[in-house]
Amino acid sequence: MVVIVAFLLAFVSSALKPTQEQNVALDKKKQILAALNIRGLENADSIEAKYNAVVTADMVVKADGAVLKEGKDKENDGFAVANKDISADCLPVYVCEVDGETKYVVPMTGRGLWGGLWGYMAVNADLQTIYGAYISHESETAGLGALIAEEKFQKQFCGKHIFADGDSSRVALTVVKNGKVEPGKENYQVDGITGATLTSVGVANMVTEGLQQYMGYFKSIN
Repeated sequence: MVVIVAFLLAFVSSALKPTQEQNVALDKKKQILAALNIRGLENADSIEAKYNAVVTADMVVKADGAVLKEGKDKENDGFAVANKDISADCLPVYVCEVDGETKYVVPMTGRGLWGGLWGYMAVNADLQTIYGAYISHESETAGLGALIAEEKFQKQFCGKHIFADGDSSRVALTVVKNGKVEPGKENYQVDGITGATLTSVGVANMVTEGLQQYMGYFKSIN
């Protein structure tokens, strides 16, 4: 009986694997679109169609700016890189066109209070400002740290500057304690979540370090 049950479970798992992989890929596309401020798409066909319309390439680059894969055959290059495999020698970049303007979407990963954080940041063609952001989490506290996954928090990044004035060598964009945005630094500081200091710190580190990895590439195309 144990052998039969094990066989049936293995069979079901194998049969469902293609569907599970499709759902994971679809959710990833939905997240990338959310970073481009394209939200509310629930139907699989609409998500696929919009993704194919706005994403022109899924490149893979290195931290020094070298291009490893051009990503013209979408979903086979940068899209195929799992978060755990992102490194200075393997950085996915999604080149997109929104309303006739080029945007660069880059993935980010980090650590919150209770588990992993991840997301995407969309950078404008000026390579200086943020167009949009998507952030999610593994297990942050409901009503507190979990609020980072809400659009209200993420929209704070729209229009923010990546660098402090006059210094393009180091990413300045960050998240600070709620209500503690410093005078004169409003362009690159974002209010964190009240009562979720450690989660906010995790997001700050993820954003700053995540974008910093791409500075070599951005400089190479600027």
